[in-house]
Amino acid sequence: MINVVGGGEREIPMEISYATSSNLNIADSDVIKGLARHVRGPARAGPGPLMGPTPSSSALIPSPPSLFAQWRSKLQSMSALHVMEFVFPCTRWIRTYQWQEYFQMDLMAGITVGVMLIPQAMSYAKLAGLHPIYGLYSGFVPIFVYAIFGSSRQLAIGPVTLVSLLVSNVLGNIVDPSDALYTELAILLAFMVGVLECIMGLLRLGWLLRFISHSVISGFVTSSAIVIALSQAKYFLGYNVERSSKIVPLARSIIAGAADFSWPPFLMGSTILAIILLMKYLGNSKKSLRFLRASGPLTAVILGTTFVKTFRPSSISVVGEIPQGLPQFHIPRGFEYAQSLLSTAVLITGVAILESVGIAKALAAKNGYDLDSNQELFGLGMANICGSFFSSYPATGSFSRSAVNHETGAKTGLSGVIMGCTMGCALYFLTPLFRDIPQCALAAIVISVGISLVDYEEAAFLWRVDKKDFLLWTITCIITLFLGIEIGVLVGVSASLAFVIHESANPHIAVLGRLPGTTVYRNIEQYPEAYIYYGIVVVRIDAPIYFANISYIKDR
Repeated sequence: MINVVGGGEREIPMEISYATSSNLNIADSDVIKGLARHVRGPARAGPGPLMGPTPSSSALIPSPPSLFAQWRSKLQSMSALHVMEFVFPCTRWIRTYQWQEYFQMDLMAGITVGVMLIPQAMSYAKLAGLHPIYGLYSGFVPIFVYAIFGSSRQLAIGPVTLVSLLVSNVLGNIVDPSDALYTELAILLAFMVGVLECIMGLLRLGWLLRFISHSVISGFVTSSAIVIALSQAKYFLGYNVERSSKIVPLARSIIAGAADFSWPPFLMGSTILAIILLMKYLGNSKKSLRFLRASGPLTAVILGTTFVKTFRPSSISVVGEIPQGLPQFHIPRGFEYAQSLLSTAVLITGVAILESVGIAKALAAKNGYDLDSNQELFGLGMANICGSFFSSYPATGSFSRSAVNHETGAKTGLSGVIMGCTMGCALYFLTPLFRDIPQCALAAIVISVGISLVDYEEAAFLWRVDKKDFLLWTITCIITLFLGIEIGVLVGVSASLAFVIHESANPHIAVLGRLPGTTVYRNIEQYPEAYIYYGIVVVRIDAPIYFANISYIKDR
């Protein structure tokens, strides 16, 4: 007689634990032989009578309410204050703000990260194929909007390297970067990403991204970081390099143009890159020097600009004129290209959510407050939608800036408001000073971020712990490097889903025995002292029983 425990029903009284695991294989020919070896006493009756299956009561279970009904019921049960906190999460920290304790820390964090954002924003805009001013715009309006609708109090949003690379990759295949349409499509992409994020947040669809393995994301980010670093080589080498998201065309283009190599930008870029990496290393190694980590990009810009203004080298290209003043209201255009941009908008949305929500959850746990992932999606969506009306390209949470924001003591979203004010002051007063910033200095900032994104430690960890996840990491990384970002993500996500389906269709099965003197049943592989009965096999299936695994369970 074989009793199966699984699918939500129990055949005999027992307490079930799903925390155990075993690699025990159960074959039809050796079930009884295996059981005989584990018997610890004479054959005896179980602790209670065998029970037949309970009649189905599914007819008595009411059908779940619709999504609209759930929303209406939730809103009706909330007070006016709770509704305000639900719609505008910023009211949660505004009501309890302690000015004497929090303001100084928020002020210092906001200014520090704002100063760090200014050169980074210009660098990432160049990576995206845009004029540097659009990076500054992307670090202005979205920050204020997110402070109102976002639920994280330490997340620093704005332009980031990975999203900038995706923007460059897709728009470069549609229109030349020198064309005004290129900028319009980048702004339209921000609007589309914002709409998708808002829809996912309102429909509470953030759980869909749980099916994408962390190893897939790590492999994708690592390969993208290598492509990002190579794409910036042209500013170090002094000649043009083919724009591509694949490593082979980039390497071929770099080698082919070696005859046009120029020493001045290479020496300046390498020196600035070394200074940034040294400051980052010192900032990470000593707590008293943490300020160096945030001031690296600003130092690079100041040193490069000072050198150019002093010596006026003709072989080093500079940023050039940057418009002064705040961004003007601008309705996104180019909707006839929306269909061509949809797949990239979905990809950017996925990458942005995985990066931002992961960072926001970690920071919320460290600072002791709750964070709603779906509210976070809605906040990011509103930031991108509103930003697109002020010439912003897609923005999301930055790991490096969020870490600095947390380390410098940010307590509430007011640090984000101060960060936006810092960027506003730069746009209104400082843009004439940005004219002589060397291109190689901005490239050094991007390359330093790309180096930090290469996650070889994760690959080594996965090799030691889980070979399947290491295989996913390797597949995603190699495919992304050689076949491009879209194909790499598609293959990585497909492989991740294939592993999920395989595990679901081939669930782990454990044989249970009764612990002496109790009515508790446990896996006999982990509890060899457990009693097993002649003629009865108690089996636990560590998964719901459904059509995909019925055949496997029946065969076992």
